[in-house]
Amino acid sequence: MDRGTEAQALVTDTARDAAGPSGAEVDAALRRLGHVAFRPGQREAIDTLLAHGRLLLVAPTGGGKSLSYQLPATILPGTTLVVSPLVALMADQVQALEARGVRATYLASTLDGAEMRRRMARIARREPALVYVAPERLAFPGFRSLLGALACPLVAIDEAHCISEWGHDFRPEYLEIGGLLGELPGARVLACTATATPIVRDEILARLGLPSDTPQIVSGFARPNLALRAAEIDGRRERERLVDGALAEALEGPGRKRGTAIVYAPTRKRADEESARLSERGWRARAYHAGLDGKTRDAVQGDFAAGALEVVVATNAFGMGIDRADVRAVVHLGPPGSIEAYYQEVGRAGRDGAPALGLLLVSPSDLPLRRALLERGTGDATPDPAVVEHKWSMFLELIRWAEGGSCRHDAILRYFGDEAETLAGCGRCDVCLALEDEPETGDPEQVTLIVRKALSGVARVDGRFGLQLAVKLVRGDADERLERAGLTQVRTFGNLSEHGAPWLTALLRRCVSAGWVSFDGGDRPVVTLTDDGRAVMKGERPARLLLPPMARRAKLASGALRAGTAEHATAPAVEPATDRASARVARREPAELDAAGLALFEALRRHRLTVARAERVAPFIVASDRTLRDIAMLRPRDLVELERAHGVGPHKAAKYGAGLVKVVAESVEPRR
Repeated sequence: MDRGTEAQALVTDTARDAAGPSGAEVDAALRRLGHVAFRPGQREAIDTLLAHGRLLLVAPTGGGKSLSYQLPATILPGTTLVVSPLVALMADQVQALEARGVRATYLASTLDGAEMRRRMARIARREPALVYVAPERLAFPGFRSLLGALACPLVAIDEAHCISEWGHDFRPEYLEIGGLLGELPGARVLACTATATPIVRDEILARLGLPSDTPQIVSGFARPNLALRAAEIDGRRERERLVDGALAEALEGPGRKRGTAIVYAPTRKRADEESARLSERGWRARAYHAGLDGKTRDAVQGDFAAGALEVVVATNAFGMGIDRADVRAVVHLGPPGSIEAYYQEVGRAGRDGAPALGLLLVSPSDLPLRRALLERGTGDATPDPAVVEHKWSMFLELIRWAEGGSCRHDAILRYFGDEAETLAGCGRCDVCLALEDEPETGDPEQVTLIVRKALSGVARVDGRFGLQLAVKLVRGDADERLERAGLTQVRTFGNLSEHGAPWLTALLRRCVSAGWVSFDGGDRPVVTLTDDGRAVMKGERPARLLLPPMARRAKLASGALRAGTAEHATAPAVEPATDRASARVARREPAELDAAGLALFEALRRHRLTVARAERVAPFIVASDRTLRDIAMLRPRDLVELERAHGVGPHKAAKYGAGLVKVVAESVEPRR
């Protein structure tokens, strides 16, 4: 019997035994690992993996995903392989497993040659039940040969989103995993991640070579104990005031021993400056970023884990593998690159289930700065335009979320496809509090008129000037550049003069978030009107937008870590009370998909994955999740109707439209 056949026979026998009459064996393994009961979703994940042999598990940071492969590894004969990018986490898990009597080891570049050979010999003798490896190890032929001899019953891929070339944390070494799985045909496969939207999940399956009907469990994203907030700031003083207020609310003050906080800074320089400022205010604070030497970083992380620090001010280099339950606040001094990155970072607060807060600060310069950074790329290579647009789209999703309009928790749950856990309003985020406290009103026709006037201003300066010149044009403010260009004589000049410049700036930023306005020009970006924006300006498409509140500055809704202890302020964006439900339908948000619409969305996802595999392209090249949701809402009968969906122009309709329309027809047909 060859190794592949032996492995398949081993896995088949194990699956029959593990999924047999007794879940008692699973329960006994749980007790051996020192647990009294499963957390929500863990038993379902283990049973699904044992029954089907493959699973894509999406659960938030701190949700107990590791048990979903550790427990099966203790009852399956052979050696389970766990691929993880975090050496510190591997070492911690191996130590914890061996303390519970489970034989485990890990391989990493931090080991010296003698220790590496000793551990490899143990693996060759099939002594460990689990072997943790960094993805770089998979490129070593000797290690691949060793794995082939083990009849490995299970391969678990942690941080599986790192295999997505278009995601927020791509790691090229993860591309080796698909080839490895091809060499281990008998192994079960578990892909785990805390941050994967439907389109990233599709790419994970494609890169790993797993079939499109691989079971997917998405759960545990609801974190109602987190009071999520976002605020727009216009300067250093306002930023410092909001940061100080959040830390005081969450920790009550320096030296109170009420837990810890993480402040994420967009740059190393900002991390150093903010750490020094907070230290001067009495906090036990340190900076953490890649510019510090390894010994200093280890000391900061160790002090944080031991509770010697109250605040760590860090870049996104800090946090992976952190297991402190009493982080009471996570503050972002600027927006990260995506909702995935944001929710992974803010999810490090409140893991003990007690109240905690997350505050995201946004400034008007963030949009053009992010665009310039994406277009600049890294190193000498010119960035792929498709990658730039995709990452720009990911960033805009975060800005849309920050600008509010509905419950922040529910918006994130919908973004990750975790429809089942939506809360119908968490009651804690700034938007929910503002909706209860002081709802605004609005007229949809008036909204459309204002948006079209604003877009006409962008059309006049398209490709020539920046956002502020577009604001000056529609406001009717004198400016030499407008005069030289002859733009003070056009009808657009002053068409929104009744509104203040800050409010108009906020409006145009929302138009950017909606995909109607973009930037071009690198370090000195100019505004451009997109095709979708031109269609809205001409009245060919509806203006599905919530206007900014009349008071421009988004103030921090203080919320309440303890009920009834704080006053509420107006949230960054409050959805008009007038016809609020119909406004959401008009914008075709994911929450408005009924059961049939959700089923159609999943059918469209399966079709997208099939097409992407056939053409050897990333799934988002075929269609974004937003496009598929629009199609599921519109249910187009032909290519003309298909082009009403977001992101579908004539070229994309001609190339992919027939297949998409066919999926819609097959879904709708049985109900006629």
